This record gives sequence, C-alpha cells and structure tokens, in this order.
Amino acid sequence: MNKKLKILLIEDDMIEVMKLNRTITSLKLQHEIIEANNGEEALTILEKKSNLPDIILLDLNMPKLNGIEFLSILKNNDQLKHIPTVILTTSSNKKDLKECFEIGVSGYVLKPLKYDDYVAKVSKILDYWSTNELIND
Repeated sequence: MNKKLKILLIEDDMIEVMKLNRTITSLKLQHEIIEANNGEEALTILEKKSNLPDIILLDLNMPKLNGIEFLSILKNNDQLKHIPTVILTTSSNKKDLKECFEIGVSGYVLKPLKYDDYVAKVSKILDYWSTNELIND
C-alpha cells in the first residue's frame, strides 16, 4: 500500500507549481502539496516542526535563498536533515549535481521539456517515496 505523502514543493515558477499539481491530479494521487516560493519561505514552513513533510521537491534556481543554499541549511539541521530531498530542476550543470550529492540530496532529476515525460518522471519519484520504508516508518 502506497502512503499518502506530504510534499513540500520549493519552486518559484508558478507554471512549474501548476504543472506538478496538474500531474498529481492526472495521476489520481492523494498526496498533499505544500508550496514555498523560495528557500526562505520553505524554512519558515519547516520551523513548524509538528507538520513536517515526508519529502521535499526542490528547484535550484530561485531568488533569495537558492536550492543549494537551502539544502545546506536543511542538511545541517539535526531535526530536519532526515527529510528526503529530491532536486527537480532544469540545471544539467555537473557542478550543481556533484555539490547536491555531496551535501546529501536524495535524488537529482532533470525536468523534461515534454509534459508526458515530466508526468512519467514525477510518477516514478512519488511512487518510490510513497513505498519507501523511511517514509512508512
């Protein structure tokens, strides 16, 4: 049985936010999406420790506090570092990829241009994490 996930989406592009929500709906998934427009807003959400997400989907290129800066803060916080964080980005920069894995990211997924490819990738990510024993524990 797949668990209903509480997903924190950190994304500044409203089209991308709408695309993820549309994907969740089209796949008939019951996951809860919590939206943050940037890393600062996400940290404010995470301060409420009683309502932590099961997984974080994180864009890299954002204003105020970018994805790598946010990831560094998250993984240095003993109460938050356990939250699986998957980068969902357009950046194919190998430096970004390497730095994210060195910090402790759980996955790095490039956003495809075609919507059907995007749906397929997001479906795989959410299917994996909704059956993962860490989340179901």
